[in-house]
Amino acid sequence: MKTALLAIDYQIDIMHPDGKVARSAPQAQERGVIAVANRLLAHASVADWLPILVRVGFQPGYGDHPAHSPFFGRARSAGALELGTRGTDFHPDLVIPPHAIIIDKPRISAFYSTRLEAVLRANGIERLIVAGVSTAWTVQSTVREAHDRDYRVVVVEDACAAATQEEHQSSLSLLGALAEIRQSHELIGNAQ
Repeated sequence: MKTALLAIDYQIDIMHPDGKVARSAPQAQERGVIAVANRLLAHASVADWLPILVRVGFQPGYGDHPAHSPFFGRARSAGALELGTRGTDFHPDLVIPPHAIIIDKPRISAFYSTRLEAVLRANGIERLIVAGVSTAWTVQSTVREAHDRDYRVVVVEDACAAATQEEHQSSLSLLGALAEIRQSHELIGNAQ
């Protein structure tokens, strides 16, 4: 089954201790999320998974920023998530494969107003392995859309984090109805 690995929002403003809106940074660090993501990304080549890195960001000057969004309102007021700034760079410890596809998104879901669907269809992808921060926001939103677009979806629990462990677990309990919830070692040990 043709598979893509979606690594979502592993960027400075969201999950680095210096990030401007990094509510999930402590949990991501405690859980070792970047190390897990790196193992998955390294395994992608061996397993013939298409590695896709997705980051959230707005055009300079915030011209595409959703003015009425309480969620993204914090980003603008903090000067966060502006494309071309350090905050939208991927986490410095993340090892990005040279053949990875990079997708910028202007909202929570990796599908909304992006070329993700076109990339997946062009590559005949049927299964998405989803990892990212935050479990409660981008992972949940992307998984819901992927499910409704008829992809088989796997969420890598140990490659995700949220602001709190409770928020993370609550999201996973909901996502279990739409996707397989797996540990990275299960996928790396059984890629096909």
